[in-house]
Amino acid sequence: MTDRERRHAELAERYLPDELLERIRERASRVDRENRFFDEDLAELVERGYLRLFLPEEYGGPGLTLHEVSRLQQRLATAAPATALAVNMHLMCTGVARGMLARGDRSLGHVFEEAAAGEIFAFGISEPANDWVLNGSNTTATPQDDGGYRLSGVKIFTSLSPAWTRLIVHGLDESDPAAPTLVYGFLERSAEGITVSDDWDVLGMRGSQSRATILEGAPMRADRVARRIPAGPEPDLLTFAIAANFQLLIGSVYAGVARRALQVGAEALRRRRSAKAGVALAEVPEFRTRLADAFMAYQPVPAQLDALTRDFDELVDHGAGWSLRLVSARLNAGDLARRCAETALACAGGSGFANAAEASRLYRDAAASLFHPPGADAARPMYAAALLDD
Repeated sequence: MTDRERRHAELAERYLPDELLERIRERASRVDRENRFFDEDLAELVERGYLRLFLPEEYGGPGLTLHEVSRLQQRLATAAPATALAVNMHLMCTGVARGMLARGDRSLGHVFEEAAAGEIFAFGISEPANDWVLNGSNTTATPQDDGGYRLSGVKIFTSLSPAWTRLIVHGLDESDPAAPTLVYGFLERSAEGITVSDDWDVLGMRGSQSRATILEGAPMRADRVARRIPAGPEPDLLTFAIAANFQLLIGSVYAGVARRALQVGAEALRRRRSAKAGVALAEVPEFRTRLADAFMAYQPVPAQLDALTRDFDELVDHGAGWSLRLVSARLNAGDLARRCAETALACAGGSGFANAAEASRLYRDAAASLFHPPGADAARPMYAAALLDD
């Protein structure tokens, strides 16, 4: 075992020991069936210090790297994908602050301070019909005399809806029509003008409770404004850190889903028997081939996540090539999760089709990978342009 692998094993034992993973896995089916939030998982993860993973030592945390957190998130996702996906949003915010600090920008120090004090962060960037994502916003940001803003709009897929206390958001300030500006910053849950929808009856990732958040003049304090950036594809350290942490941590969750689906498929083949052959399906060539093909497809995805998370931690400069790498990693992981989940379902047979079966839940959870931005259709022009445009 290499020193790095030994380190990963130690972190897994410290933050996600086997007995905790089993408790989380046992609860996952009930959380999904009842379409409720993962309160018990969150309480245990908070007690373990899991929400402080990215906090530097000076703020009372272990100062883990993105590479290390990616590995842990893959492990957590094997037990409860919805829990891992939702916790991602808090980790993404603290990971952004850590990535910026590593590059000499201390402007998000308050994120560390508040996370150390127990605040829970969530991600309020996605909006209906906003395919600009980070480069535009349908939310109105109205400047105030004190340097703050009032935000009005709708944010969708706001994971951790029952629990978050801080929300990173963006909005468009068009007070100067000649120079529209994107404003990034943080809202406090206790502020006025914030309503969280109670509508979350969806196919998969039900425990994440990623409900919509409606902003009606919600105040962003001046000292919580993180960036003012020209609207459009304007390079900035904040949006780069958001993109890197979002794409790679989301990809990590789906890599974990894929890994667990392979395990579930293998367990099913060992358990089921062929009346015709008189042996376990694990010995039937057709079923072995199906599982082997999925396992071969799995191998490159964790390797890609490992490589890119290490590059981010080591401040490798891929320039404009970062976007191609980041989006590819997340799309590959999502595609893999859906393939492996379908394989697990086929291996499980008719019993796996029951909603209570883990193979069924993994299949539904994997389907959520289709909805993280940018989707494949939105991403293809970027890849085509990299090859075809001067």
